Amino acid sequence: MDTLFLMNSLWVMVSAVLVILMIGGFILLETGSTRMKNAGHIAGKTILTFGISSIVFWAVGYGLIFGEGNPLIGLSDFFYSGYDVEGLALSGSVFFLFQLAFAGISLTIAFGGFAERAKLGAYLVFAVLFSLIVYPPIAHWIWGGGWLAEHGKQDFAGSTVVHLTGAMAALAATLILKPRIGKYNKDGSANNLAGHNQVFTALSVLILWVGWFGFNAGSTVSVDGAFFGFVALNTNLAAGAGVIAAMIISWIVMGKADVPTMLNGALAGLVAITASCAFVDTWAAVLIGFISGFLVFYSIRFFESKGIDDPIAALSVHGTAGIWGTLSTGFFATPELATVGQPGLFYGGGLHQLGVQALGVVSSGAFAFIVSFILLTIMKRVMNGLRVTEEEEIIGLDMSEHGSYGYPEMMKTEKTVISSEPKLNA
Repeated sequence: MDTLFLMNSLWVMVSAVLVILMIGGFILLETGSTRMKNAGHIAGKTILTFGISSIVFWAVGYGLIFGEGNPLIGLSDFFYSGYDVEGLALSGSVFFLFQLAFAGISLTIAFGGFAERAKLGAYLVFAVLFSLIVYPPIAHWIWGGGWLAEHGKQDFAGSTVVHLTGAMAALAATLILKPRIGKYNKDGSANNLAGHNQVFTALSVLILWVGWFGFNAGSTVSVDGAFFGFVALNTNLAAGAGVIAAMIISWIVMGKADVPTMLNGALAGLVAITASCAFVDTWAAVLIGFISGFLVFYSIRFFESKGIDDPIAALSVHGTAGIWGTLSTGFFATPELATVGQPGLFYGGGLHQLGVQALGVVSSGAFAFIVSFILLTIMKRVMNGLRVTEEEEIIGLDMSEHGSYGYPEMMKTEKTVISSEPKLNA
């Protein structure tokens, strides 16, 4: 076994761990961006559904993506048993775990559309269906040698495969579930149901930012030439530009540097550069991230104005920024770096690659949304609804779904409060 094989395996294993740790970032992001009464539920269901997606990916997901089949789906390699893949210069088990982590992240993004109002059973069933029916076909089309790969679709680490797919499933969910109680007034104006902990949200962004080096740089699946360093550099520059742009636009429009907007700007920059991180120069990475910071600000307001309640801004951060990131390679991919597809418009490639990227956005986004909407509609009928009752939503999902609070010391009962009051001397 040669040294390069071992080094590649070690690098991708470290990257897989970083991507899986991003699940912790999403726990803090969704928890901090929502209300305290739902904190334990959000944390617990995220761990549980990642476990479900792991088993489904092992049983069938990996085979549907990377198995031998046709341009639409893979049809072999089910119940992966740890064998090495021919032609792959690293351990097959390591590559499997790396790809499993990506599938888990896309599912976690999709669940942003369920936040603060869905039954636990809806999470469990959709975790299986998304991991079986929604994510694998799109991943196969682009990463598994499917029809979009044959067209030269550029998506190095998943702006389309992971982020847009998850966001479109989240859009289907939030449309079916309807807004949270109290989000909109009778005249259609929106109320700010503020998250309970901006420190959690900021920490989540840092965890995700670091995890993204595994996400993007790890997608080189090789240490040869240390190209992963260049990919990591582009990733960091885009995130930095995104947070700066979001700060600028929020200060201009709102008169203050809004903290949630800045945090979303960083994430939008990371999502946008995910498709193009290996195909563009550093100056383009900065521009891609900067534009994403402006896009996410206006996208959040657009969805809110349309009555679409998106508690963690999944549609804007992962959907809008994912679309922009996917299209960006059609503009900025250089002849030297375009190892997949062709150079972008600004490098003499004409409109061809931009057209391929747009085709990938439309086909993948439409598939993820339509299939998710159909699955959720069927689930709603079979399961007697996907949403908790009004009383349960008001109480909070911690108590209604699990019988305990994520912050038990902060949710004292009336009896506890009375018994803890100081007694007056007679």
